[in-house]
Amino acid sequence: MRLNENTLLLGKKVVLVPYTAEHVPRYHEWMRSEELRRLTASEPLTLEQEHSMQRSWREDADKCTFIVLDAEKWQARPSTTEESCMAGDVNLFLTDLGDPSLGEIEVMIAEPSCRRRGFGTEAVIMMMSYGLTKFEAKIGQGNEPSIRMFQKLHFEQVAVSSVFQEVTLRLTMNERERQWLLEQTSHVEERCYGDGSLESQ
Repeated sequence: MRLNENTLLLGKKVVLVPYTAEHVPRYHEWMRSEELRRLTASEPLTLEQEHSMQRSWREDADKCTFIVLDAEKWQARPSTTEESCMAGDVNLFLTDLGDPSLGEIEVMIAEPSCRRRGFGTEAVIMMMSYGLTKFEAKIGQGNEPSIRMFQKLHFEQVAVSSVFQEVTLRLTMNERERQWLLEQTSHVEERCYGDGSLESQ
């Protein structure tokens, strides 16, 4: 999505940067994992198909994708590359043309050393600050850690599909939820991102 192509979001644990061609090789390596493909309901792609997907995500008006970086690694020294700091990705899809306030949100913390450290939680909270008022998460029934994480973020289960073996959780932002989100994101700093050339400072 062009909306975030020049946006870097700096949190306490993670840094969100636009998904660029520089990130594709590492992302492709992650997606060779059968476990990750099962948890994300993804099909194996060639490297060229992954590059095509990255371009599509960047150009499509109904998708907003950020790569999740480990903030501690990213800030460690100026010569650190983004690829060496990659932890996963977070996505927001506008799924209902009749309701532009509804978005499906996904997060994947692919790097095993980055799991269970709050990276997914902070990435989702930062993405939720993009202004939508209704969020859905569709999660494989066997992905208990992800289901629990979304429930901690006030999402409630609204459906179970035995055909797709997934659970749908939903959050509708009311005034109390908006206030909670503002408190959770008060530390987030937005910076300009220039085609992957911004180094940690």
